[in-house]
Amino acid sequence: MRQLVRTAPPALPAALRTPLAMSAALATAVVVALGILHFHDSGLTGLDAAILPSVDGVQPPWGYLALVFDFGGEPVGSVILVALLAGICFLLNRVRTAVLTVLGVVVTVAVTTVLKPIVGRTIHGEFLSYPSGHTAMATALALVVALLLTDRLGLGRGAAVVLAPGLALVAGVAMGWAEVALGAHYPTDAVGGFCTALAAVPATAWLLDRVADRL
Repeated sequence: MRQLVRTAPPALPAALRTPLAMSAALATAVVVALGILHFHDSGLTGLDAAILPSVDGVQPPWGYLALVFDFGGEPVGSVILVALLAGICFLLNRVRTAVLTVLGVVVTVAVTTVLKPIVGRTIHGEFLSYPSGHTAMATALALVVALLLTDRLGLGRGAAVVLAPGLALVAGVAMGWAEVALGAHYPTDAVGGFCTALAAVPATAWLLDRVADRL
């Protein structure tokens, strides 16, 4: 197994190292800024006040779609998605990417879990909400898919820079919309979750490659 990990293609393709490092730094700043802005706060202001009333409480059939997305972020749904993507990576001999699938999601969700009681933002008076773990998880998986495709397709920096944030944005918006529509999060919670994944996954991939190269 050690040999497989050491000789496997990098989890973080060279074409995306610098762009994702820059986006990770910016995303970290956004997470911190929003955390400070909404520290122990549960009020509707700015972006939340503008978006939440039009999205919260969406009716069927869109409500059913929101529930499907939400299930993907629940423990059972997320385990299924992570196992499926990790299995695909193993079949494609992308061992590091398979490991990143698990570690990237675990680290991302762990960060959101730690931040929630620190920020102390609540929704419905009692539920810690910032940042959104569901949105972070979906974005993390989309980023791993983007890294896998970049490697498998041999994409250059230009195409990779479009693909990675594009997939991440689609996944983050879809899950973020679902969480807001179901009344589980404020819109800025979803933004915080999205940015948490943008910061955590590239850092985890970089560290994984460093460790694997030294095996």
